[in-house]
This record gives sequence, C-alpha cells and structure tokens, in this order.
Amino acid sequence: MRVLDVSHLRVEFGTEDGRIFAVKDVSFTLGRGEILALVGESGCGKSTVAMSIPRLLGDSNVTIGGSVRLNGADLSSLNEKEMQAVRGKDISVVFQEPMTSLNPAYTIGNQIAEVIRQHQKLSRQAAKARAIELLELVGIPDAARRLGAFPHELSGGMRQRVMIAIAVACDPQVLIADEPTTALDVTIQAGILDIFRRLRDTLGTSIILITHDLGVVADIADRVAIMYAGRIVELCSAQDVFSLPSHPYTRGLLGALPARAVMQGGRRRLTDIPGFVPPPTTDPDECQFAPRCPRATAECIIRRPALELVAAEHEVACYHPGPGDTP
Repeated sequence: MRVLDVSHLRVEFGTEDGRIFAVKDVSFTLGRGEILALVGESGCGKSTVAMSIPRLLGDSNVTIGGSVRLNGADLSSLNEKEMQAVRGKDISVVFQEPMTSLNPAYTIGNQIAEVIRQHQKLSRQAAKARAIELLELVGIPDAARRLGAFPHELSGGMRQRVMIAIAVACDPQVLIADEPTTALDVTIQAGILDIFRRLRDTLGTSIILITHDLGVVADIADRVAIMYAGRIVELCSAQDVFSLPSHPYTRGLLGALPARAVMQGGRRRLTDIPGFVPPPTTDPDECQFAPRCPRATAECIIRRPALELVAAEHEVACYHPGPGDTP
C-alpha cells in the first residue's frame, strides 16, 4: 500500500549568480512500513528532496514543480494552514543537526509537549504523560526527570533521541530522517537505528532515511534510491545495491568502502571516482556522470538516459548498466 508518491519533483533556487537546479525530476513511492534510503554524496539533492515533501522550502526564491501525494491527496493543493496540520501529525522530520535543532531556551518537556498539544489538543498533564512515554520509547533513562532538562544538558546522542521523540509524538505516517546518525559513535548509531525499527514494527511508520553511509543502508533499508547531481540514477532493493549494482556511480560508491579496498603495492587502497561533481547551475540533456564514467559513449552526451527497469523492481538511468569495473 502506497503512503507517499513523489512524482517529477523539481526544485530550483534563484541566486544572484543565476538559477541553482538542486533537484531535477525525482520520482519515487513509499509503502506503508517501508524504509527507503536516499543515498548520495553531499550536494546531490537529498536534503532538498526531504524538505520539499512537507513544504518546508517556503522562500520566494524557490521554485518547486511536480507533485507530492500523501494517501492520494496532493499536498501542493493545500494552503499553509492546512499544511501546518499535516506537518508533525502526518509527516514529521528529524532534522540533520541535533545540536542546533532544539530550542536552547525551552526544556525538553516543553518542546515535546508543544507538538502534542498542537495536534492532539491534550491537557497539560496528559501531554506531560505522553512526553514521558515518548522519551522512554526512544531509550532515554529516567524520562520523568529529563523533562526538565535543557538541550545543553544532554549529549549529542541524547539530543538526537529527543528529536526523534518530537518527530514521532503524533504517530506520523511518514518520518523523514535527515542523516540521523551523523557524528554519532557506533554504539549510539546502532541505538538510533533500533528506534527506527521499533517505530516501523510497532506503529507501521514509513521512513525516508537520508544518508551517505552505506553501512547504515545495509543495516536497515528496504529499498534504496541512489542520487547524483539532483537525480535518481538507481532505484532498487537494498540487497540489489550490494549484490547487483548496475549504475557506474553506484559501483563507484561501493568501491570507496573500506571493506572493498583493493591491494596496490602491498597496501589496501580505496577506489576513488575520478573527476568532479558537475555544478548545479546547469541542467543539460545528457548524463551528467558521463565525464567521470569509464563506460560513457557518444550516446551518453547526446540525450539523458531515463530510469528503466533492468530487473524486477530494479531501475537504472544508464545506457550501459550492469556489473563491471568501478570508475
């Protein structure tokens, strides 16, 4: 059952130096209880996609095209007041920086209770009880006492857990987690991923997980969308990403993993991808990975390849897909 349907999403930013094409025709679906990972290097458009779904890019210099449908309802047709009722209740976001996303002037309890009372109209006592329940859900010990703590009194991992508690306070259908494990040690990272599994298994929450960490993808994702230069270049199951990577860029990412380092001159060396990411100021009708791709031909720079099925539920935007050498 589809919960979310993103179709032909485009996001452009107007700047003094011209247009920035941040997201260029991105489409994907999200099923109930599914965890979809958006993967790619910094600047590929992952976070812009995430912020576009709940319409958090409200600047006058932003142009957004395409559609986002939640249970069939087009979110672009809602006015701002109607969207405020959706945000936090039906779609929630765990923002990228737990150190700065919480308000330093308010206690943890106040910030969790604010979301609950906004959408569920509970009394102060009921909201407080729910806040304690949420802190226990995300694994914060002595939850009742922690309600009175300020953000600066908590560690980075604890603040990340509080951000998740706020995001799931109203049992959203869709949770967007923007690099939730960045800058956390391995033990805390594992705890955060366990929380997401629990949410999926107990509440049926659908999760969009934004990350550049393929280890996290292997651990928790059901499906993966590989992004490059504002587009999805490969969309498939998490298992296929590791066992049947078909786009040269995907193979390049895998080649950069320490576990896949190759022996050179008696030492294990990571395989890098030659060249540079193209600037986001252009949107040419060609494969933008072609200058870095060992399989590129004249066809690749004449016309941009579209996402096409190469196997069951496995789509790739490439004229020469399939296993082979990494770039």
